[in-house]
Amino acid sequence: MNDAVSTRTMAKITRRFLPILFICFVVSFLDRVNVGFAALTMNADIGLSASQFGFGAGLFFITYVLAEVPSNLALERYGARLWIARIMVTWGLLSAGTAFVQGATSFYVVRLLLGAAEAGFFPGIIFFLTHWVPPAYRGRFIGAFMAAMPVASVIGSPVSGLILGMDGVWGLHGWQWLFIIEALPAILLAPVVYLVLSDKPDDCAWLAEDEKTWLSQALAQNEGVATAHVGFWSVVRTPAVLLLAVAWFGLTGINYGLSFFMPQIVSGFGGSKLTVGLLSALPFACAGIAMILWGARSDRLGERRLHICSAVLVSIVGLIGTAFSSTLVVKLAFLCVASAGIFSALPLFWSLPPTVLPRAAFAAGIAAINAVGNLSGFIQPTIMGQFRDRFGGFEGGLGSIAVCATLGVLLIWRVSRPSPGLATNTPVHS
Repeated sequence: MNDAVSTRTMAKITRRFLPILFICFVVSFLDRVNVGFAALTMNADIGLSASQFGFGAGLFFITYVLAEVPSNLALERYGARLWIARIMVTWGLLSAGTAFVQGATSFYVVRLLLGAAEAGFFPGIIFFLTHWVPPAYRGRFIGAFMAAMPVASVIGSPVSGLILGMDGVWGLHGWQWLFIIEALPAILLAPVVYLVLSDKPDDCAWLAEDEKTWLSQALAQNEGVATAHVGFWSVVRTPAVLLLAVAWFGLTGINYGLSFFMPQIVSGFGGSKLTVGLLSALPFACAGIAMILWGARSDRLGERRLHICSAVLVSIVGLIGTAFSSTLVVKLAFLCVASAGIFSALPLFWSLPPTVLPRAAFAAGIAAINAVGNLSGFIQPTIMGQFRDRFGGFEGGLGSIAVCATLGVLLIWRVSRPSPGLATNTPVHS
């Protein structure tokens, strides 16, 4: 009986939430990293060096980090459906506004505003899913959701290459059309999000009572200990949060380093903008397949630690191979390895916080981990741009990313080991 109820309940949840969340994350990730494609022509048009581009692209994450925790706490207070819809409207408008930057300063300002606008979207979704997806199903569900990142690049790379060819239409450059066209879906999807999402199981009318009962019991399994209240700063100072935040820094450095600079790495071998777009999509296509298969395997075996760490190590091997290969075919092969490894690890990582944090600390803890970790989105592109300007290549930047990822592996191995001293599971009042 329970098997039938669980199958029916998870099928309903998956059908209702996964398609819209997946599409929204595709749009989110595309709006976040399409600046990497725009750079192929934008940098010359507005006079940006590789260092200025890397710095400006990374500035997004400064305000993203600063606004992350307040945004997630607002989501907890006002509800996911309203807050996520708000985020999408504001980031869509500001992403379109990037089309009108005139130089380095205006580029920096828009990236800062865009980071503040989009803050809270991803950790908000992860927090939202803790109300709906039981731990036993979370690896594959989050894996399917986060497959939107490589899918966004698979779709966005060739499409961006085509849009760049619109140079001169209505007096606008191709990169300007790129920002305008790819921002529209975020604005149009916002009301759909508001109508489709339900904040909590108790609020919805589309689950039967026996389904709500099963879901409530399943969500309570293997989660952190429930507490009446946990102070925000107590959560941030929790060893588990600090270790996971630094580990996430190491992992996301690979993600953003590849996403921002993949088109420039590939374009170094020549070819049209469309060819660069198609070739840049290949590593992300491999990543999308790998992350779904690896997440399903992790769920089937009920194991996270080894799956996460081994996937990151594979990605590190891919980064090193990319740095020291000199032909397009070999470099692309290593880029596929690096992308498949890191994207397989990312969704599984988010199965860890609910197992080591008290339940009352989920919203603040997830936001804090994501916020601190995403500082790599500022630091790593800046380092890669500096190496590119000074030495004419990406080897040094890829190496720095590999070092940070190695630290991330060590910390994940430590924090995911059962230890009563890592999580603060006793009530702490602020």
